[in-house]
Amino acid sequence: MLGLDFITRNFIGNLNERKLKPYAKRVERINALEPEFEQLTDEQLKAKTDFFKQQYAEGHSLDDLLEPAFATVREAARRTLGQRHFDVQLIGGMVLHDGKIAEMKTGEGKTL
Repeated sequence: MLGLDFITRNFIGNLNERKLKPYAKRVERINALEPEFEQLTDEQLKAKTDFFKQQYAEGHSLDDLLEPAFATVREAARRTLGQRHFDVQLIGGMVLHDGKIAEMKTGEGKTL
C-alpha cells in the first residue's frame, strides 16, 4: 500500500510542478530581457511606464505586457534598492496576476 507522504510528494508535487512550468518559461523570457534593460538610462527606464500605459490603452492586454513590465520592475529595484528579484518572486507575482493564491516559504523574498 502506498503511504500518504509518497502520494502527497509524488502526486501533488508533480501537479504543482506542472502548474508552475508555464511560469518558468515566462521567467526565462524575463531573464533574457535583463541585459537589454541594464543598458537603459534611468530616463529610458522611467519612460517604460508611460509606454506600458500607452500599449494598454491601445488594446494590449496586461498579460501581453507582463514580461517587459516585470523586467522593468526588476531593474528598477536593482537600481534603487540594490536588490534583484529572484525568479521565485517573479513566479509569485505572475501567480497573483492570474488571480491565484501564491504561497512562499520563509526566506523566498516576499518583502521585495
